[in-house]
Amino acid sequence: MELDISRHPHRRFNPLIGEWLLVSPHRSQRPWRGQQEAAPVQRLRAYDPQCYLCPGNRRSNGTINPRYNGPFVFDNDFPALLDGDVEDGAKHPLFQSEAIQGLCRVVCFSPSHDRTLPELSTREIQGVINIWSQQAEELGQRYRWVQIFENKGTVMGCSNPHPHGQIWAADRVPETPLKEDYQQALYTQTHGRLMLLEYAEMEAAQEERVVAGNDHWLAVVPYWAIWPYEILLLPRRPVRRLPELDSEEQASLAVMLKIMLTKYDNLFKTSFPYTMGWHGAPFDWEEDHHWQLHAHFYPPLLRSASVRKFMVGYEMLAEAQRDITAEQAAAALRQQPEVHFKDAR
Repeated sequence: MELDISRHPHRRFNPLIGEWLLVSPHRSQRPWRGQQEAAPVQRLRAYDPQCYLCPGNRRSNGTINPRYNGPFVFDNDFPALLDGDVEDGAKHPLFQSEAIQGLCRVVCFSPSHDRTLPELSTREIQGVINIWSQQAEELGQRYRWVQIFENKGTVMGCSNPHPHGQIWAADRVPETPLKEDYQQALYTQTHGRLMLLEYAEMEAAQEERVVAGNDHWLAVVPYWAIWPYEILLLPRRPVRRLPELDSEEQASLAVMLKIMLTKYDNLFKTSFPYTMGWHGAPFDWEEDHHWQLHAHFYPPLLRSASVRKFMVGYEMLAEAQRDITAEQAAAALRQQPEVHFKDAR
């Protein structure tokens, strides 16, 4: 019997990290009587006097925020990384530890407590992109890895509803970027091309997993996606890091983010939760010509605003698994309008 990837269980290979995942499209019709999330209550105000991220408010450490009117960046009051001259720990092969230095910052996207990224104007989104690029360039002078990310929604562990992201900078390159570094280098050595640049060209030609695209960017549900509506956002030319984007590419990126994140919200008529983050070449890296800048979007929702994907059982003990195919997910997102459901008349 010939394999039909829309119906038959099969495995797909993720060349970016060198791992396989199980796809089981026949399971998408199974009845669901498991956990359902409470429907999110959208009653936020533009300004919340109790929010420690709103302009002019006092944070938990006593610092008073300025009355900012654009993106606002500050050092995290409860950082996961600290700077300091600390020696490495245990050296035994079964009990190894090493010191790590770094810092953590918070980026409030705007003064509005009630507007997420897709609800901002493209000009406001470009202001956030400018901050991302500036922070990457500044912190890259001191740290090898700069991780820019956003956890959106309480289901993703976000502790404050004021739309914001984070930046963690460290002197060590984490595990997932190291895997991507190795796999991209291997692909370039073997095939003579940038892996993700060639991948973007092939996805654009095939179209079936494309969510949205413009002259500079392509958003796809990757062939190897794990999360139901995962998106990989790719530039269409060789770019190693965010600071390398020119003003036209930043403006184009703002348009792309507004479109794809609006499609997310429109899919289930909710403020779509996700974790997103940028991956680019580490700073002060001896060999980085094989790197291509990209952003990952990992949303947990599976069937509706109240039913999410769980990574348990087989996923934790064997390998990642998904029910709906990447092609089905891309089609569902692609057909969503580009006007946010809150603004639809």
